[in-house]
Amino acid sequence: MIDLIYLAVFLPLLGFLINGIFGTKIKNEKVIGLIGSGAIGISFLIVVGAFFETLSLPADQRTNFVNLFTWMKVGTLDVSFAYQVDQLSLIMALVVTGVGFIIHVYSIGYMHGDKAFWRFFAYLNLFIFAMMNLIMADNFVLMFLGWEGVGLCSYLLIGFWYDKDFEKSTTSAAGLKAFVVNRIGDVGFLLAMFLIYLFFDSLKFSEVFSRAVSFDVPEHIFMLITLLLFVGATGKSAQIPLFVWLPDAMAGPTPVSALIHAATMVTAGVYMVARTSVLYAMAPTTMMIVAVIGVFTAFFAATIGLVQNDIKKVLAYSTISQLGYMFLAMGAGAFSAGIFHLMTHAFFKALLFLGAGSVIHAMHEQQNIQHYGGLKKYLPITYGTFLVAAMAISGIPPFSGFFSKDEILWFSYTNLGFVFWLIGVITAIMTAFYMFRLYFLTFDGKPRFDEKQTHPHESPKLMTVPLIVLAVLSAIGGFIGIPEIFSGAHGNVFHSWLSPIFKSANLKLSYFGAHSHFEEYLLMAISVAGALGGISAAAYIYLKRPSIAANTVERFKSIYTTLWNKYYIDEVYDATVINPIVNSSRSFLWKIFDNKIIDGLVNGLAKSISIVSSLIRKMQTGIVQSYALVMMIGILLAFFWIILSL
Repeated sequence: MIDLIYLAVFLPLLGFLINGIFGTKIKNEKVIGLIGSGAIGISFLIVVGAFFETLSLPADQRTNFVNLFTWMKVGTLDVSFAYQVDQLSLIMALVVTGVGFIIHVYSIGYMHGDKAFWRFFAYLNLFIFAMMNLIMADNFVLMFLGWEGVGLCSYLLIGFWYDKDFEKSTTSAAGLKAFVVNRIGDVGFLLAMFLIYLFFDSLKFSEVFSRAVSFDVPEHIFMLITLLLFVGATGKSAQIPLFVWLPDAMAGPTPVSALIHAATMVTAGVYMVARTSVLYAMAPTTMMIVAVIGVFTAFFAATIGLVQNDIKKVLAYSTISQLGYMFLAMGAGAFSAGIFHLMTHAFFKALLFLGAGSVIHAMHEQQNIQHYGGLKKYLPITYGTFLVAAMAISGIPPFSGFFSKDEILWFSYTNLGFVFWLIGVITAIMTAFYMFRLYFLTFDGKPRFDEKQTHPHESPKLMTVPLIVLAVLSAIGGFIGIPEIFSGAHGNVFHSWLSPIFKSANLKLSYFGAHSHFEEYLLMAISVAGALGGISAAAYIYLKRPSIAANTVERFKSIYTTLWNKYYIDEVYDATVINPIVNSSRSFLWKIFDNKIIDGLVNGLAKSISIVSSLIRKMQTGIVQSYALVMMIGILLAFFWIILSL
């Protein structure tokens, strides 16, 4: 199956072409959905086969390459269209195709009746194709092709309902915002690629990483390269300061939100940092910057999530916060822990978004949780599965989020210090609070809507079965990464699987400290107690004493307003970056530089040619004697010139 891994990449492209070209002629939603979902399902089966084949190989033979053809060869630059099949790429491929397949099946029910049903599935398939190229690539150029591909697909999918308005901005504006913000990060990625080729004379991962260890390259070069790569990661994975596109991306259909936030685009930056872990290990300053940005983003986004009322916006800021945890792990040198959280997050965040979609579907597109309440009796399956996801993201044992989040907190304590751990724990408490605020306001309490007019109902099986599957994964998915203090001699299976990938990076890291099991148990107990405290506080405030919430808002109105307006970050960007560029473009670049200078040069050149040609035209009299006279004068002048030059 390893040799057939290219089929897992190109089958989604085939699905895109079939639905994209013939979708308007097929028309039948079931056939279109079968083509779109089937392409991803078969890709998933191929990846599963490659996974077990790789698992059967000796540990030192688990990295294989599938070379399709030479893509470009110029001088010493030799780039192939080739895929790297190893432990890391297989984990990512399983997540992308597995969760992606579930989202595709769910979409058949969710998008039923949409006038562009065929186009939606074509875009979803193209998205998976781009993401698979990104994670399977064996070189930076092919990775960048996938990197740009997911950026394009995010624009197409976020703006899918381009004829609908959401709040003050259109979906097309949200898609454009995502596209432009990501282009800023992509400039950093490109510059990093240029530097990598300049200093290592290659863009193939295996060659670059081996030369990074053996070549005598100054540390500041590694720092510059990794910082530029991280700029790209902040764009794709929505970290400060390039996180502003992700909340607006909620304007797209809910399955798009699940795909972007759980399995594909936003995890690309985390994966890229993990894949280039050797380079980051050579730049300890950059790793500290990554950790600081990660933990600050996690805390920052969680505070905003406390006050949001749009069900999808709450989950959007939750995604930003959880991505911050992943980058905190990367900065702490816990690369396996970061990828582990990426995997578990894919399970419970996809479940949360698809559950939100089920609620929105039942409530006739109403997304304000203040207009929900008491939905558990109408949506029993959505209610139960959403509870599992909420427990998982809150870090309650034995759900998957507990194992991965606790591991990140532990490594942040041992490798970075108490402050990083403390901020992480406070963020975890806030996460538990706002997730169960969302949960209680949606499913518990009395209905805050007209039950006779709304008639909420459970979603069809095409939507509820994917919820159940994801709920099972969210409940038990963490057991693959049981900490060593619980697993004993067996060790952490997930870490053992990924350890060869990060071996070179770990050898370069020097801050793995020794700590007692008592400390680990104590910190684990504190984080779980904090999460339970956050849940209890949410239950008390929003179920027993709802007046507390209103009084708190009134008492801390300025803080609430600041959080509600997302710290005015968008307004700051508008005032300092966007408006000055737009105004200068209109007042100078357009009216002066374009209209007067550029157009003036072009029009002036045309006018001068017209004047000169009109003068020359007067010499063309049509009288032969005049032409003969001119010829004689010319001959005489040439004759005298020759004589004088002798």
